[in-house]
Amino acid sequence: MICKRVDSGTPDTTEIRDLARAAGYAVVGEVTQTRTEDPALHIGEGKAETLAAEVAATDATVVIFDNQLGPYQTYNLGNKLPKGVRILDRFRLILEIFGQRAKTRKAQLQVELAELRYELPRAEAKTSLAKREERPGFMGLGEYDESREQDIKNQISRIRDELDRIEQTEQHRREQRRESGFDLVALAGYTNAGKSTLLRRLAADHEVDENEELHPDLDTTAESEDRLFTTLGTTTREAEMDQRDVLVTDTVGFISDLPHWLVESFKSTLDSVYRADLVLLVVDVSEPVEEIREKLVTSHDTLYERNEAPIVTVFNKVDTVDDEEVERKRSALSALAPSPAAVSARDGLGIDALRERIHAELPDYQRERLVLPMTDETMSVVSWIHDNAQVETVDYGDQVVIEFEARPAVVEQSRAKAGELVGQSA
Repeated sequence: MICKRVDSGTPDTTEIRDLARAAGYAVVGEVTQTRTEDPALHIGEGKAETLAAEVAATDATVVIFDNQLGPYQTYNLGNKLPKGVRILDRFRLILEIFGQRAKTRKAQLQVELAELRYELPRAEAKTSLAKREERPGFMGLGEYDESREQDIKNQISRIRDELDRIEQTEQHRREQRRESGFDLVALAGYTNAGKSTLLRRLAADHEVDENEELHPDLDTTAESEDRLFTTLGTTTREAEMDQRDVLVTDTVGFISDLPHWLVESFKSTLDSVYRADLVLLVVDVSEPVEEIREKLVTSHDTLYERNEAPIVTVFNKVDTVDDEEVERKRSALSALAPSPAAVSARDGLGIDALRERIHAELPDYQRERLVLPMTDETMSVVSWIHDNAQVETVDYGDQVVIEFEARPAVVEQSRAKAGELVGQSA
């Protein structure tokens, strides 16, 4: 059973129905209300009675609110509904979906952290109710355990420590990639915008297994399905680019109206975005322009705090709308999305132009000319430069003169290697 309250206007239950189905629930009915929030029940007293009657009539076992419920509201609603009926608010439902999708250790830890942060105020409410000697069962809140509150705090601390260790390892890998000459591009945007499909399209002609030893964390595929939250962790693949070595990472999708504690639980996943050289912000161009605008604003707010890389907005799914609509939305959203790239990740439209745009937006390569002594060790350095830079010329004589272009980090490394060679030959 779906329930939704709005302060004004007509309640729209489309998204919460999609979320419920994504979690595996069959929706048997809905109850909606337009009114200010009731402090005790969230919905009004009369509407709560109506909800209880609908639940009984349909034999519903779960009531899903497309709102955030406070601990005491959950408890009070539990007293109104038939015995045994579970109450989920919007964020508890999202956590259920996340839990079903979590495959990696990092994703599982982030889900567990978010669940614990969600449960902590409810554990505190149970303690308060127990002190007031409320009857056992706590209705929608679940059973009471006196030590649970401290257990939650201890678990939160433990998970944070483990996530910090995982992030240190991932940061080390990112730095290794940069030192190896790779540019890092991150895909960001709302769930179901087509990020995973775009990742597959950009990497369509490259075998990831070729880099398996160098990048052991690479996944061979990124799922592309028309369902919410398919991507929960991160998937990284090497993109096929003519002139540069680029790694593209697909990340968890943004979701509307997420509370701070839930965003904070997944911040280590967003580090793949924050530490990228370029961010592709993917939006579904077939959505209404005001919905796109709202999502762009939220996305920029999420990225603004820590992101330093340039952002290129990608209008995806252009195959689903006509050219006039794309141009109309391009004009309407120009302040938020200057010069967006228009593509169809599914059909491949505009992908070549997007590759060129990626190349243009990434940090400029530096030109370098090195003069190296003719030694056996010099040949290994020349080979390393060939692997990590774009070599223009190599002249072999009494000395080796090599000219190339590369990322600044690679140029710095090559200079250091050259300095060592010169020191050894002196």
